[in-house]
Amino acid sequence: MPLSRRDVLQLAAALGLSFRLPSLDLRAAERRGGERPKSLLVMWLAGGPSQLETWDPHPGGKIGGPTKGIDTTIRGAQIAADYPKLAEQIHRLSIVRSLVSKEGDHERGAYFVKTGYRPDPTLLHPALGAIVTHEVPAPTVEIPTFVALGEDAFQSRGGYLGNRFDPYRVYEPGGNGENLQASAEPDRQQRRLQALGVVSSAFQRGRTKRVAETLHQHTIDAALKMMDSKQLEAFKLEHEPAAVRAAYGDSRFGRGCLVARRLLEQGVRAIEITQNGFDTHADNFTGHTLRAGYIDPALSSLLTDLADRDLLQSTIVLVIGEFGRSPTINAASGRDHWPTGFSCLVGGGGLVAGLVIGETDPTGEKKDPVDPIEVPDLYATILKSLGIDFARELITPIGRPMKLCQGRPIERLLAQA
Repeated sequence: MPLSRRDVLQLAAALGLSFRLPSLDLRAAERRGGERPKSLLVMWLAGGPSQLETWDPHPGGKIGGPTKGIDTTIRGAQIAADYPKLAEQIHRLSIVRSLVSKEGDHERGAYFVKTGYRPDPTLLHPALGAIVTHEVPAPTVEIPTFVALGEDAFQSRGGYLGNRFDPYRVYEPGGNGENLQASAEPDRQQRRLQALGVVSSAFQRGRTKRVAETLHQHTIDAALKMMDSKQLEAFKLEHEPAAVRAAYGDSRFGRGCLVARRLLEQGVRAIEITQNGFDTHADNFTGHTLRAGYIDPALSSLLTDLADRDLLQSTIVLVIGEFGRSPTINAASGRDHWPTGFSCLVGGGGLVAGLVIGETDPTGEKKDPVDPIEVPDLYATILKSLGIDFARELITPIGRPMKLCQGRPIERLLAQA
């Protein structure tokens, strides 16, 4: 019997092989520098994606609903059939099917999964991307080193690290961006800056410390540097071939993934791409199929591009949301919030690929998953792979010692890191 394409890819994945097309841009990895510092790419599925309609389907059972499964290049593992292109690329990542959380509210759940800490009224914790940006400097990068692409109701923050570690937000990826070009001619712009300098110097007298805390001059200097930088081209897509743009898909998420690839080539340390619409208390199956139509081409194309351009080993990819969806299907053909036993994809950056960690009950009778994985443990694993001391304590502005992460690494994912 002849082997199918998926059979060949599964065999290649099992043997640790990969089939690469010649790189479209062999300089992509070189632009990141000789030491190849790693970056973090988070794909945030906002609203709580159903594990049963994404990475942990149970077709044919009472909890599976109409969702079908599809074989993947990870032997023995299925994902939802709405992801046929990703099914052929998923061996580059691992699947975690047993994440657990105690936060079933959107805002609190998003805070916990973005930071690794439950909400605390006395302290604002930094998002994972802010930690990476703080701990892994990027002196050659003239554009922001933490970028958020797309709209997100519960935005990542720099927390106690400071507002300078908030992400630079681009709501419509692929465009020219807002306020990136001076509104005046060069001569007039220079006169304005000189006048601003006189006013700022006068105001700073006797207030040096307080003025410095506002980050006013830092913000101006960084903005001017960025406005003059050729690296701004990374945000634009007009020079990408039409075939490449078509492969990623003509959606906000697809354009965000293509911009993310271009930002990674420049050495940007942390990127978030948000796909909204997963709060499917009603019409769960239609809603997930619609969003899969954006995610499947974009994520599969991005994984292929990162591998072909020798960037996947220096980029950790995390696909996650604030929680999952209930095994039971409600009267509105929806699924409700489910913070126990939800799923994510993680890989790249030297992490072990092709693993399936944990499992959930196909009958829906057992709430607790097998081999539960705590979110802080996942983040300790990611930070360690990025070369960051995840247990390092920093002193917050109010004098409180705080660890970057309270988890412990998952050694199975680090075995080859």
